Amino acid sequence: MSARAAAEVLLRQLTGREPDGVWSAPGRANLIGEHTDYNEGFVLPFAIEHRTYAAVARRDDGVVRVASTFDENPVQAPLAALPTLFDRPGHGIPEWASYPLGVAWAALAKTGVDPAGLPGVDIAIASDVPIGAGLSSSAAIEGAAASALNDLWELGLSGLDLAKVGRVAENDAVGAPTGIMDQVASMLGRADAATFLDCRTLATESVDLGFDAEGLRLLVIDTRVTHSHATGGYRERRDACERGAAAMGVPALRDLLPDDLERARGLLDDVTLRRVRHIVTENQRVQDTVRTLRGRGPRSIGGLLVASHASMRDDFEISTPELDTAVDAALEAGAIGARMTGGGFGGAAIALVEGDAVERVADAAARAFARRGFGAPRTFTVTPSRGAGRDA
Repeated sequence: MSARAAAEVLLRQLTGREPDGVWSAPGRANLIGEHTDYNEGFVLPFAIEHRTYAAVARRDDGVVRVASTFDENPVQAPLAALPTLFDRPGHGIPEWASYPLGVAWAALAKTGVDPAGLPGVDIAIASDVPIGAGLSSSAAIEGAAASALNDLWELGLSGLDLAKVGRVAENDAVGAPTGIMDQVASMLGRADAATFLDCRTLATESVDLGFDAEGLRLLVIDTRVTHSHATGGYRERRDACERGAAAMGVPALRDLLPDDLERARGLLDDVTLRRVRHIVTENQRVQDTVRTLRGRGPRSIGGLLVASHASMRDDFEISTPELDTAVDAALEAGAIGARMTGGGFGGAAIALVEGDAVERVADAAARAFARRGFGAPRTFTVTPSRGAGRDA
């Protein structure tokens, strides 16, 4: 059963009626630009074909109820309680339900709409976004719920507004301190294109990738190594970036250029210098990737992907032996370029490959993992796809 069908079936079981509509939003992959978002820099993510679906029906009793294939127990709240639902810590709402209910809470806060004038809703959620591979299943839930409520409640919010609503929900309702890249990619995606995002101004541009015309595929090599941000590595990287920016006298590392790194050598200790160097050079690589895609096409970006991985491995030190093995195996098997993607300390690598080389590269990664004594990776392709909205 497809995820869309599962959402519709769940809604029928919940309400005994057909949905008033089905909305969906995609997960995302990041082509290049890691840890640049919270440094007010540049990123180049794209929406993928894997989506979360929200089948929705209106209610006439002033209640918002959410159900999911993730959990057999629906969660509900009165519309009148939404404005203060997440105003206190320890609100007691399950994490999965905090995403759609958090979106409702954040949307009302942003628009100032009186909930007394809104219809209640039942929202049934199902997803085919792979969990644990760093493809932002959370932003997909937020995007599907936000798109549905925006239409049904006639809030008039733009795609970027809905991305902001999703970020507030994730930061303040769920308690995950993410940037806005995931939500922007999920809301604004376009087929065979990436979204070039300036994380300071939130200005966006759609950038044609040209994978289809060139017969290229993007292979995800999920190492199945669980992200371990809780160990403090992620926080340490953020702290180092903040120290580096303060020492260099700039509001954020976004304000430094590669030419500034020589001055940085005289001001920063070795570890902080390397952290800063990754952010500065990664911002440049994102911009170079956009120019290269527009000028010479996707076959010319391989070196930038490889350089990005080397910087994350050596300067930012967020790679793992499994991620390095995935990247090396893909390149040795003929990938145009490869890099780890996501926050690091586990997760997945991506490889840009010829369409007829997908199986060869995936097999090479599996053999390399076996030789190293690692557990078998999970491999699958992702396709740059449309963003969130109502399904036909």
